[in-house]
Amino acid sequence: MKISGFTMVKNVSKLYYPIKESIASILDLVDEFVVALGDCDPDDNTQELIESLNSPKIKIIHTTWDTAKYPRGMENAHQTDIAKAECTGDWLFYLQADEVVHEKYHAEIKSMCEKNLDDERVEGFLFNYIHFWGDFDHYQHKHGWYPSEIRIVRNRKDIHSWKSAQSFRRIPNFDGLNYRVKEGTFKLGVKKLEAYIYHYGWVRPPKLMTKKSASLNKIHSNKVDENDFIKPKEFDYGPMLQFPKFKGTHPKVMKDWIAAMDWKDQLNYSKYSKSPENRLTKKAIKVKTLTWIENNLLGGKKLFTTKNYKLIK
Repeated sequence: MKISGFTMVKNVSKLYYPIKESIASILDLVDEFVVALGDCDPDDNTQELIESLNSPKIKIIHTTWDTAKYPRGMENAHQTDIAKAECTGDWLFYLQADEVVHEKYHAEIKSMCEKNLDDERVEGFLFNYIHFWGDFDHYQHKHGWYPSEIRIVRNRKDIHSWKSAQSFRRIPNFDGLNYRVKEGTFKLGVKKLEAYIYHYGWVRPPKLMTKKSASLNKIHSNKVDENDFIKPKEFDYGPMLQFPKFKGTHPKVMKDWIAAMDWKDQLNYSKYSKSPENRLTKKAIKVKTLTWIENNLLGGKKLFTTKNYKLIK
């Protein structure tokens, strides 16, 4: 059995993504790791960071992004597919640049891949998620945050990245353009792993958080205030003590990244908002109500979530 890791990246070092740590977190588990590296800006050093891992398993493919041809975030899926197509493993392990796997899950992941290798019903594996927020000690528990996602798929040509590369679907006779198509597509049959993806996408200095959000908005809608890049305001994470405290351990590869955190003085460590903009709108009240129900009555089970998979037990 062979496992390939893969990802797609562009300008991730200048936007404070832990790309080196992400790749390193599964290097011991995979036989190769394919990176689709986009046409980065001159002030970005993503390639140098990846090459500093000095691993013969890593293969970098240089690509060009075209958000006009692939609008609404579909370039993310297109780039993911480019990397996927170069993988040679039986199973393909996808990580985005802000996703990290704890080493304590490696044995479970490998065991399940081996156990289900010949079971053609199993087209992939589902991971739980923990979304860290603001710092490395708190995480999101509010309604609307996805609790799980597919991150390992079988190496089949008709399995493609979907929408904005959040998930995967089987798309026979894919035209190679519309990654948001639903008609004629099929949800993958997956098994759920007792493992988590540690998502650090919302943990960065407040001004860089604003830049990162603006970058994603530009990819998805091409509507963005350029001042968010030139003179970004500090992103408001809100009252940190409203979020649950993380009581576990982080992956070993994150040790230096976490130690380098220097923006705690820019966060609001209270239960109360200091921003007049954070008033309770109807939408905010709805989210607050659903969050309370989910966390106090349903044991954390999320309501009204879209499940882009068929769970095999």
